[in-house]
Amino acid sequence: MATIRQGLINRVSTTPSRKEQSPSRAYRGFSTVSPDVEGYRLYDFDLIKQDIINHFHIRQGEKLSDPTFGTIIWDMLWEPFTPEVQQLIVDNVTSIINNDPRVSASDITVDTYEHGIQIECTLTFLKYNISDTLRFRFDQNNGFV
Repeated sequence: MATIRQGLINRVSTTPSRKEQSPSRAYRGFSTVSPDVEGYRLYDFDLIKQDIINHFHIRQGEKLSDPTFGTIIWDMLWEPFTPEVQQLIVDNVTSIINNDPRVSASDITVDTYEHGIQIECTLTFLKYNISDTLRFRFDQNNGFV
C-alpha cells in the first residue's frame, strides 16, 4: 500500500490558488446614486467626492441628531449676493470640506450665475497628496446641479 501512495503523490500535482490582486484601496463604500459605478462600489477619490456631495445635499438644520450639519447655501439662494453672504458661503464650504479628515480645501471661489450660486474649490486628498477641482452649482429652479 505504501508503494501505491508514493505513486499517487508523484502523479498528483496542485497549483497554488491565485487571488486576484486589487490595488490598495484605503477607503471603501457604496453609492446607489451614480449610474457609472458598477455594483455600487466606490473607492478612494470617488467615495470621498460622493461623501462631500452628500453633505451639500443636506440643508443645515435638517439632520435631527446634529442641527449644525449641512450647508447654508440652500437658504442663501434667494438672498441678495452681498460680500457678507459670499463670505458666509465661503466659510460654510470651508467648514464642510475641512470637517472630512481625508481632504482639505483651498482656493474656494463663490460666484453667481443666472439662477443660482456656483462654488469652485480645490480639494487636496491628504493620504495621496493629490489635488482636484470640484464645481458645485446650486440652482434656484433645479436644486443641486
